[in-house]
Amino acid sequence: MNTDKIQPTMELDRALQKRAIQIGAALLVVATILFASAGRVDWVWAWAYLGTSVAFIFVNAFIMPRELIAERAQPKENVKKWDKVITTLTIFPTLAMLFIAGFDQRFNWSGAFEPLLQMVALAGMMLGQGLTTWAMTSNKFFSTVVRIQTDRGHQVAMAGPYHYVRHPGYVGFIIVNLMTPIILGSWWAMICAALIIGLFVARAALEDQALQNELSGYKEYAAHVRYRLLPGVW
Repeated sequence: MNTDKIQPTMELDRALQKRAIQIGAALLVVATILFASAGRVDWVWAWAYLGTSVAFIFVNAFIMPRELIAERAQPKENVKKWDKVITTLTIFPTLAMLFIAGFDQRFNWSGAFEPLLQMVALAGMMLGQGLTTWAMTSNKFFSTVVRIQTDRGHQVAMAGPYHYVRHPGYVGFIIVNLMTPIILGSWWAMICAALIIGLFVARAALEDQALQNELSGYKEYAAHVRYRLLPGVW
């Protein structure tokens, strides 16, 4: 029996199990916040939001490389200090957005939403999630944190959506967060979404500068693909 092959396989399986637990716990937290703050579980648009999220999780589980999924579950070294700060700060408006949307549903602060608008927003969310999935499958170094992955032979990603903008994953995240308050029927939650988007834009700018300074070939790539998030704008 070749133990040299068995050990890495076991470690990969454990990492995948850990990632599955992380995702499941996050979904449970989101669902609990939404339904508890709304004071009801028969909230159709919350179920639509959660169902869409779960559907894309399953899609990603089937099409993403197992090594990339596992990598996202592991603690990382050489993570940028500013990224730890931004990631921590993002937690607060994210949770607040869910709570506000739930209380808005309970107390009707925003009034009735046109179902067609919510359906369009749900389609927009799917578009954003699809773009993020495309970015993840096109970049084997796609990570939850900002770091130069010297341990994995970090190289510049230029395929797929990276041919059009330098940070397509952020574009997908921004679209999802912009659509979330509309799906959940809360204009007040849009304030939190704006804060989240602002943090994503700041993170994209800082990450782009770090990659230009530290990742071989990125400056040449940035000269070819000029825009970070929005073609023709920035």
